[in-house]
Amino acid sequence: MSKQEVTIKDLLEAGAHFGHQKRRWNPKMKRFVLEVRNGLSIIDLAKTLQQLRKGIEIVKKAAVNNKTVLFVGTKKQAKSVIRECAEESGEYYVCERWLGGMLTNMSTIRQSIKTLEKIEHNLATEGEGITKKELSMLSKEQEKLERNLSGIRSMRKLPSLLIVVDPANEHIAVAEANKLGIPVIGLVDTNCDPDPIQHVIPCNDDALKSIKLIVQALSQAIIDVKNEKKLSIEGDEDEKPEPPVITEEEVAK
Repeated sequence: MSKQEVTIKDLLEAGAHFGHQKRRWNPKMKRFVLEVRNGLSIIDLAKTLQQLRKGIEIVKKAAVNNKTVLFVGTKKQAKSVIRECAEESGEYYVCERWLGGMLTNMSTIRQSIKTLEKIEHNLATEGEGITKKELSMLSKEQEKLERNLSGIRSMRKLPSLLIVVDPANEHIAVAEANKLGIPVIGLVDTNCDPDPIQHVIPCNDDALKSIKLIVQALSQAIIDVKNEKKLSIEGDEDEKPEPPVITEEEVAK
C-alpha cells in the first residue's frame, strides 16, 4: 500500500459502507449509520474516515513510544491480511485461533511456546531414540502449536494496544484486553456492540477489500514511524565528528 492517505472514494470502492441487515444491527451502532437502504444498514463513510484517522494517530503514538501492537483477526477474510500487516510492521498477530488466556494467562502460553521449541529441537535432531509413530505425533503437535502461536512466540510481555477485526467474533480477546486495561482499536460492523471497544472504526468487517484497506492504513502508520526513527538514528550517526587521527609518535609519548 502506498503512503497516500485513504479517501472516502477508497472506502466506497472497497465496500466499507455495507453494513448488515437492519434486523441484525446493534442499536448502539446507530450513530455510525447514514441510512437504511433496502433493509441494509449503510455506514456513514465520513465517520469511518474520521475514526480511521484518529486510529492512525493512536497507532503512531504507540509506535513513537516503542509500544507493541497485537493484530487480531481469525475469520477467513482477515487471516492473511492480519498476518501480512503485522509481519510488515514488525508487530505481533493472532490469525488462526485465540487461545483462552493469551493475555490473561501468559505463563501458560509461554509454557506452550517452550513445548513447541522442545519439539522443534527433537525434530531437528531427527528424533533420536523415538519411534516413527512418536515422530509423526510430534510433527502434528508442532504443526498445531506453530499454527496457533507463530505470531506471538517472541512476545515476552503484554502488548500495549490491540487492533481487532470483528470484535464480535473476537470477543474473548476483547474481554481479556478490557480486563487488563489494554486499549482496543476495532473494525466494527453494524451488528457489533461498540461499548467494549475504546476506539471504533465503523466499517464492513466481512469484505476482504474493506478489511485490507483499513488494516493496511494502520499498519503503514507503524511502518512510517519506525522508518522515521531509523532515519533519525542514521542521521545522528552521520553527524558524529570524525575521531582525531593519532600518530605513532603521539602514542609513544
